[in-house]
Amino acid sequence: MTTRFCAWDGDVLVLNVLGTPAAKRDVIGKPKGNQLKISVTAAPEDGKTTDHMVRFLAKGFGVAVRDIEVVFGRTSIHKQLRIKSPKTLPSVIAKQLADVASDMDGGCA
Repeated sequence: MTTRFCAWDGDVLVLNVLGTPAAKRDVIGKPKGNQLKISVTAAPEDGKTTDHMVRFLAKGFGVAVRDIEVVFGRTSIHKQLRIKSPKTLPSVIAKQLADVASDMDGGCA
């Protein structure tokens, strides 16, 4: 069975994130357990890292910043995000969703 770091909830993509602040560049990394590692250049300061991450991910998913909700973890490295109607999916996420769909024979939950 595939370890899940993302799932669909209707047209909303739920994404569990392990954030890395103060990185050399903004990048979507590899899965680590049930989280997806995402590194951003912003320093960890009063949720500014999360704001930067949301702006970075909005571009990658083809959505407006307001379409990404931080469910929990605004000031933590462990976060859950809800991304409304993503227009594009980064390859690591598309692969995860395809793997889960094949595991479940019809979709991921």
